[in-house]
Amino acid sequence: MYQDLSFMKIPLPEDVLKLKNYGDYAGAQKMIRYFLEHKEIPKALRKRLEIEQEIIGVMGADEYPYTYAEALEMMTSHLRDFKEEELQYLKEIGAADWIYIDGEVHFQRLFYDNLTQTRPDLAARVIVQNEELEKENAMKQKLLNGNVHYMKEHGGRTVHTRIRANIKAKKEFEEVGRKVSVHLPIPKVYEQVSNVQIHAANPEITFIAPEDAAQRTVYFETELQPNQEFMVEYSFDYHINYVELDPKRVAGEQPDFCLEEQSPHIMFTPYLRELRDELAGDETNPVILARRFYDFVTTKVMYSFVREYFTIECIPEYCAVNLKGDCGVQALLFITLCRMSGIPARWQSGLYATDYYTGCHDWAQFYVAPYGWVFADLSFGGSAWRAGEIERWNYYFGNLDVFRMPANSEIQKAFVPEKKWLRIDPIDNQRGEFEYEDHGLRFSQVEVSQKLISMEDIEK
Repeated sequence: MYQDLSFMKIPLPEDVLKLKNYGDYAGAQKMIRYFLEHKEIPKALRKRLEIEQEIIGVMGADEYPYTYAEALEMMTSHLRDFKEEELQYLKEIGAADWIYIDGEVHFQRLFYDNLTQTRPDLAARVIVQNEELEKENAMKQKLLNGNVHYMKEHGGRTVHTRIRANIKAKKEFEEVGRKVSVHLPIPKVYEQVSNVQIHAANPEITFIAPEDAAQRTVYFETELQPNQEFMVEYSFDYHINYVELDPKRVAGEQPDFCLEEQSPHIMFTPYLRELRDELAGDETNPVILARRFYDFVTTKVMYSFVREYFTIECIPEYCAVNLKGDCGVQALLFITLCRMSGIPARWQSGLYATDYYTGCHDWAQFYVAPYGWVFADLSFGGSAWRAGEIERWNYYFGNLDVFRMPANSEIQKAFVPEKKWLRIDPIDNQRGEFEYEDHGLRFSQVEVSQKLISMEDIEK
């Protein structure tokens, strides 16, 4: 149902857009129904409006639950000497994500976490410091720097990784006895990944997607039991080589694959063309060009949690206009700039997995002959740059760490077997999907967890 997001490039009718921008979501839905049910409209506009019905369903109080007063109370109660004018300033500069709901300002559900995790000045003012979190952050820095040194010393690294993933419906959305279809991501096999094995699952797996599926999953189909949790535990070998990209070694001929647009998110818009031309100048060397794009994203774009990707009309343009975005938003801007410059580039995503944290992450690959496919992790590069870790900043241009589970090699690709209803995340899949025969569940309606069981270095 409405899996083709390419129709998001079609503009919305003005009256729908006015209602949406004001935050009158009920009115916008009513207007959309009028267009769909009472007007003879072109097929493309019909598809766009059908998608917008789903987008508006995701927006609103679930995604932006805090009123201005509630957001201010949260900040003043958690941060030392916080003043209202500070919240107003953070709102004005786009650091605190907000929308109108029925004409009133509402802040995004992760706005506090975003501010305290990305702005050291605010983090230092937290009244009750989380010592465990501070310890984990310090260990993360040590772990990442240690990987950089290992890779440079040994020229590569191979690990054997084991992970357990779970998904379940929250109690209030549990419809016991009904048929359910559930997808959970697992590693796809390609140059980094081999020897994928499934060790356990509950309930019994109905289908395993092919090893080379663009978005690989295991699929469950059953009648839902009380408090039922869907689980898969898998392992895989992960290998990467260390590379230092030298512009002088670039081959005279470069390939022409992975250069196309992909509506609505990998689009060569007028603004992105202007940005690309400004960054590129007269340069034609692909290593130098890619490095310029990497430097722009990692030093000029502030890491920021964003709302569900599905609700953003063109992700790389959103990133370049607002100069903010999370890992996938930054990766898509880099990929788009590369493709516009004749540099093959593509998506990868899945999990970042360590003893201290396991969760969703996105990054990019780009191709330069004679090196082949190499990596760019824009958000990890940006965090290294902000921390003054210049060696690590340089490392993530061309290289990746071993703490990854890649499940997706492309965006906007169907599962095998396909999901019936609109996906929770139609862009890619890192947390899983859950649906009944007549509707799917949203992220706010499910509980998801991933846990690293073990990771061991092995000789390769």
